Amino acid sequence: MQINEALTKKIMETSYLTAINADRYRVILRYFYEEYEKIHYWLNKEDVFAMMMQTGLFPDYTLNQCQLDLQALLDWGNLTAMQDSGKATTYKEFKNKKFRYQMSEYSVEIERLTLRLENLEVEGASLQPSLIERIRRQILSLPSLLEKTDEEAAEAWSALNNDFIRLNRNYQDYIRTLNSAHAEEMMKTEQFLVFKDQLLMYLRTFVKALQEHAMVLEEYIRDLPQATLDGLFEKVARYELSIPRIEKKQTAQQLIETCHGRWQSLKLWFVAENGESEISHLYDSTNEIIRRMTRYAQQISERYLQGASRMEDYRHLAQVFQQCQTLSEAHNLSAMVFGPEMMLHLKGLPDRVTESIDSGVYEEAAAYYDLDSRSRKMRQKASRLPHPDYRLERQMQRLAVEEQQRKKRESLRSLIHQRKIDFATLPILSPAVRKILLNWLSRALASASKRARTEEGVYFHVNLDKADQTCVLRCEDGCFVMPNFVLEMEGDY
Repeated sequence: MQINEALTKKIMETSYLTAINADRYRVILRYFYEEYEKIHYWLNKEDVFAMMMQTGLFPDYTLNQCQLDLQALLDWGNLTAMQDSGKATTYKEFKNKKFRYQMSEYSVEIERLTLRLENLEVEGASLQPSLIERIRRQILSLPSLLEKTDEEAAEAWSALNNDFIRLNRNYQDYIRTLNSAHAEEMMKTEQFLVFKDQLLMYLRTFVKALQEHAMVLEEYIRDLPQATLDGLFEKVARYELSIPRIEKKQTAQQLIETCHGRWQSLKLWFVAENGESEISHLYDSTNEIIRRMTRYAQQISERYLQGASRMEDYRHLAQVFQQCQTLSEAHNLSAMVFGPEMMLHLKGLPDRVTESIDSGVYEEAAAYYDLDSRSRKMRQKASRLPHPDYRLERQMQRLAVEEQQRKKRESLRSLIHQRKIDFATLPILSPAVRKILLNWLSRALASASKRARTEEGVYFHVNLDKADQTCVLRCEDGCFVMPNFVLEMEGDY
């Protein structure tokens, strides 16, 4: 980082944002900015005063106060003034120095910044899987940029940086929105159920894109030669220096250092160094949001079902039965209400006196059950019991898991001969061991270097010399034909 005078000096142009009369100063500069956008650069004191009176916010505002406000903005560097001597008709008017005012360059940029800040919550963020896919294509094409012209290489590098900035900003804004207090309250309402499925599908599609591209980018970025990056950054620096600029130019070394810093930020986003990468945090945050939304939706559904009452339905049905004139008519109504079209499974019936299929419901003895009230006031208090001690069960469960993992590792070690796993010579495999081997194989094949590592941290690569041949992988639940791959371990497993 290079420290110079421009970095350490005060920016006086921002003083109007926090001054005592900031409400008046901001309205005046916003008026100047809107006129600036209309290519109307020069304004006089009377124009500003008329605008301030039209707002209705400053009823006691005077022309003298307007002059003082313009002078304050002029002193801070927000405005530049030029004497309007062309309209002076007398010596007195010329002596009073009527001025025309224009916004400075700093003020224009500050107003643009305040506009973006005011509309920050309105701008929608998103998680775009296509953005990750485009970044992957751009990173994979970096070596080919060495054969391009300086201009083409600089444009490709700028496009990669812009897409990376958009991805980083959009994901942070979107995750922050879903973690906000407003979103938390909205997820607890019944209106959330309307678009819950659509939102979950959107998040799961993004997670799927992360899984498809993150591992490939991690391997490729880690193995990308430094010489390729140095050559690319030199091209970018040469092109930037070839552009004629009025302001002070950066040196070639400063431009190259900036490119290295941006590449390091991009690398840390995809590649884990001394901890987890940023994309791992994004993956965990997205999964946590999916789990939270699913939990809230389940709670809403349970609350809705718990509050449902069919008391009115049962009362109406009882009145219909009461209107029946004969028992036969009531039997017919019962057959329609409780018949095959709306089958009810009656549970908790006592032992029957007879198993005859000809015996009907009305020949059975009556059964009586105690019904508890659904009113909260009538509920019995739950007995308070001490919290059970599950330490022994947890210890036994942990030992069982460790023993299972040990047996699985022993099974895998028995398949490795001379640091190789040849799928053509493997014995009959269990489903668990087969799943681990195929997982290793798929991760290595997805990598550009055909290399991956196990859960224990041992690296391995796929030997494709016999890939054009086929072999039969025998398993306990069946056999299937696959290419004759060989996994070669790079260390002791």
